[in-house]
Amino acid sequence: MVAGENSQETQTVDITFSTNLDANIAFIRKELGYSSDLIVRELKTNEQADLYACLIYIDGLTDIQDIHENILKILNSESFSKQRNSNADIFSLVKNLVGTQEITHINEVFSSIFNGNTLILLDGHNSAIVSDTPGGDQRSISPPEEQVVLRGPRDSFTESLNTNTALIRRKIKSKDLWIKTKTIGSVSQTSTSIVYIKGLADDQVIQELESKLDNIQIKGVLDSGIIEQFIEENPFSPFPTIYNTERPDIIAAGLMEGRVAIIVEGSPFVLLVPAVFIQFIQAPEDYYQRTDYGLLRLLRIFSFFIALIGPSLFIALTTFHQEIIPTELFISITAGRQGVPFPTLIEAIIMEGTFEILREAGLRMPKAVGQAVSIVGALVIGQAAVEAGIISPSMVIVVSITAISSFVLPAYNMGISVRILRFPLMLMSASFGLFGIFIGMALLIIHLCSLYSFGTPYLSPLSPFKLADQRDTLIRVPLYGLLLRGVYKKRDE
Repeated sequence: MVAGENSQETQTVDITFSTNLDANIAFIRKELGYSSDLIVRELKTNEQADLYACLIYIDGLTDIQDIHENILKILNSESFSKQRNSNADIFSLVKNLVGTQEITHINEVFSSIFNGNTLILLDGHNSAIVSDTPGGDQRSISPPEEQVVLRGPRDSFTESLNTNTALIRRKIKSKDLWIKTKTIGSVSQTSTSIVYIKGLADDQVIQELESKLDNIQIKGVLDSGIIEQFIEENPFSPFPTIYNTERPDIIAAGLMEGRVAIIVEGSPFVLLVPAVFIQFIQAPEDYYQRTDYGLLRLLRIFSFFIALIGPSLFIALTTFHQEIIPTELFISITAGRQGVPFPTLIEAIIMEGTFEILREAGLRMPKAVGQAVSIVGALVIGQAAVEAGIISPSMVIVVSITAISSFVLPAYNMGISVRILRFPLMLMSASFGLFGIFIGMALLIIHLCSLYSFGTPYLSPLSPFKLADQRDTLIRVPLYGLLLRGVYKKRDE
């Protein structure tokens, strides 16, 4: 081996192969710590002869059947033996038969075999041949688990980058679909692909995204959520500014609208930018069903406000504005609160906190048990709290309706935002009544108007208002009158 300077970075770049095959094998084994999953298949002219070649690959990352049929079968064939014993160029022969590329530096060796390729080393040659043999055990394509499909394609992304890009290619068969892959993570060396349609995607968005990905300095990327946290523009905002999904049809639709997708090796969730607020309210079924089904989007928006200000509104009305409530209803609410030792705000915090604990417990437990625990636990605890005189029946109803409304939102991360914002709005309503709710909502609207996702206003097309885009905002017009939305403009345009 020929080493360069003593620095680790220079050494990694300048190390080249030796012409001695045994030395090359020993060096690779040492660099990988003699790992048990490193497989070295030795090839000899006969049982007593010296080595003339070897195959090196990682067990579990390669297709073993492909290695046997397309490499070993050829190298052990009688015709190849005759050519090897002749004066033919053995390196060029092997490269033409089973290889895809030639490498000379050791840093290329490790990145190649970790991607599932097979390395072929020949005695007397200071270069290596790489054969494309990725494989191993991978999760098959299955229906989405987190996003329920009512109507539409039932395939979902997997942890394989190649599989995910293929799923998109099957839906968009265009030469303008471009894919650029980068490696992120000094230790994990995770492949991350940027996918967009040339001519539809904004070049400034692509450049900004590539710049942010190039500036990520981290040891490992284990999920697309890590990339999301590095590239988002407003990390302290409670609202998500990057959309994520496990459904290829959503990504394909977003690409045709001029958005850019980010696919991370090892993650079944793909990111989509830029993202706008109304996008988290929309569902794919809005476009697969008749126009009247699209009116359910209004129901989701209504549910969003119920989940956000439901408890706050109840606290404000029962504490400060009893005159707004009908007399008979107010008498019924007051009768139910007799004997309750806590004010309305404390009641709401206790019930909301309890329900959040049950919901989180249901998510962490096995599915068969988790749903039963969350549902039965809420019923039992709510009934017990009412009978014990700790919580009023009206508060249980309000909290239940609020919790159910939060499940109506198609995007889980938007539901988390609503759950977080619900508590400060409850405090403001308990302090200032309806005036406090109005102040809180005004602050939220101001904050939403100040948000951008890769240069796109977060409330677009509502603010700034675009009349042409209102056909697919609060409601959806029939498809024959709905054109694909164009590229979202940058903030300086």
